[in-house]
Amino acid sequence: MLREPRASATQESQILYGHAAEVLENEGAWQKVRSADGYEGWVHEGYTSPATPSLPGEWGWAAAGELSLGCSVRNAAGATIDLPLGALLGDERPVSGRCMNLSTRQEVFPADADAIVSSALGLFQGTYYQWGGITPWGADCSGMVQSVFALHGVRLLRDSSQQATQGVHVQEGLDELRPADLLFFSDREDGSITHVALAISSSRIVHIALSRGGHRTESLSRIDDYVSVLLTRFRFARRIVGN
Repeated sequence: MLREPRASATQESQILYGHAAEVLENEGAWQKVRSADGYEGWVHEGYTSPATPSLPGEWGWAAAGELSLGCSVRNAAGATIDLPLGALLGDERPVSGRCMNLSTRQEVFPADADAIVSSALGLFQGTYYQWGGITPWGADCSGMVQSVFALHGVRLLRDSSQQATQGVHVQEGLDELRPADLLFFSDREDGSITHVALAISSSRIVHIALSRGGHRTESLSRIDDYVSVLLTRFRFARRIVGN
């Protein structure tokens, strides 16, 4: 999803393969769309195909069909396509990797704090920072958080500033952190939220950080120069699960 209807525009977010979106307007071969999380942006028609009327508002992560955990499929033309975490399979059949239907996903990836932390640590390990990305192929801070929670059936908004309005405020902040709590930071004078991280424990976090190049765990008790600056930007924490 791009900011403007041109190939060189900034990527704002992504809509995964098989997920539906509502078309808001057209400009030549470009379509302005709204995804199921309410995010808007431009996509080229070469990446889209018509959906049934009931699909545009449907949250793809809750679809009953097979969802990629990182798999490859063969399409009708016989070509092999690699699909990232979160992509939905249609009639395609996997030729390698893993995919799961909804009922299996609900068992393997419950809405449990420790399970969410495990996914954030394992599935996104090695992910590079990519503005607007939401998959292990490249993600920004809120993109990873949104996708990890979505895999566990918890629906979050897209941006860190939006996610900062969800869940329950952690009154004691860093002193009361539990696994899967979200920490919010700002590097702006007006205090607007610009970064989100996920608590592993009361003293460790995991995030996708531009200054770290991507996926990284941090200790809040063994403070280096980076963490020292990060802590000055901490604003508050929110509890999404296990309230």
